[in-house]
Amino acid sequence: MAKTVTQKKTKFTQQQYLKWYESMLLMRKFEEKTGQVYVQQKIKGFCHLYIGQEAIVAGTVSATKKDDKHITAYRDHAHPIGLGLHPKYVMAEMYAKITGCSKGKGGSMHIFSKEHNFVGGHGIVGGQIPLGAGIAFAEKYKGTDNLCVCSMGDGAVRQGALHEAFNMAMTWKLPVIFIIENNLYAMGTSVERTSNVHDLWKLGLAYDMPSKPVDGLSVEAVHEAIEEAAARARRGDGPTLLEMKTYRYKGHSMSDAQTYRTKDEVKEYQEQDPIMKVLKILQENNWINDKEIEAIDEKVKALVDESVKFAEESPYPDPSELYQDVYSEPGYPFIIE
Repeated sequence: MAKTVTQKKTKFTQQQYLKWYESMLLMRKFEEKTGQVYVQQKIKGFCHLYIGQEAIVAGTVSATKKDDKHITAYRDHAHPIGLGLHPKYVMAEMYAKITGCSKGKGGSMHIFSKEHNFVGGHGIVGGQIPLGAGIAFAEKYKGTDNLCVCSMGDGAVRQGALHEAFNMAMTWKLPVIFIIENNLYAMGTSVERTSNVHDLWKLGLAYDMPSKPVDGLSVEAVHEAIEEAAARARRGDGPTLLEMKTYRYKGHSMSDAQTYRTKDEVKEYQEQDPIMKVLKILQENNWINDKEIEAIDEKVKALVDESVKFAEESPYPDPSELYQDVYSEPGYPFIIE
């Protein structure tokens, strides 16, 4: 007799879950390969992996529009990939090659993609927060229907610029969604050691900004929260603060010895792997079989292998590139008399 499959009720379609699964798996496998080639010293400088946090990018992308802008800090490899940038351009950038998305000049912490409206990748802690508000101001000024998603880590919320940006965003009702990717540790310092306020979403309440916590390990929860915040922004009602509660399975950076947390804690969160949650839904609804899972695995592996090959075979920038992209041409966009 054929096995009866009881479908698990969900508001999302099979197509959406398949898209989430493939996108998140590509982010994960890309970051794992990045860690490998970094150890081989093929990537220099700082490098921060996104492993474990993939649901935030996947859910945000599925709930926003193509013309919306995205900006984040230096844990930035997954964001442009989730937005559709071919991973080979990200890998080439980390290899410091001219074919990289920032022409090899930015490295791991300064990934950009104008085509996909990804505005970085910023190495200064919290530096992207006022920039995100500024991008949203530009969209409002131009009268578009677009918004800006501004992501930050839990450590960045201690920067004073956050409060200035929050105040201006609420005063001018800017179309910006502020996301705190709370992976519990700012480098190696826990949230509890940096402030009396442990629920970071409450920081928005001082400005009467709609704010709430979100399960950042659930792509569905992320999508729904972003969808609600996006609708608010497009109505002209202003910003939202979302604290995405997540976890990174690797260290803060590649040089992190991770002495501040236990292996049991890491294991506990690995058992809540957001990618496996999506795969489980697909399997429980009989929306995917073993052969299809294998096909997606092979497709992702091929993309990652292609990315490494592309990066390794690409040339380094010519020394003359040092003087390019320093100033905007043909000059300043505004003239003050």
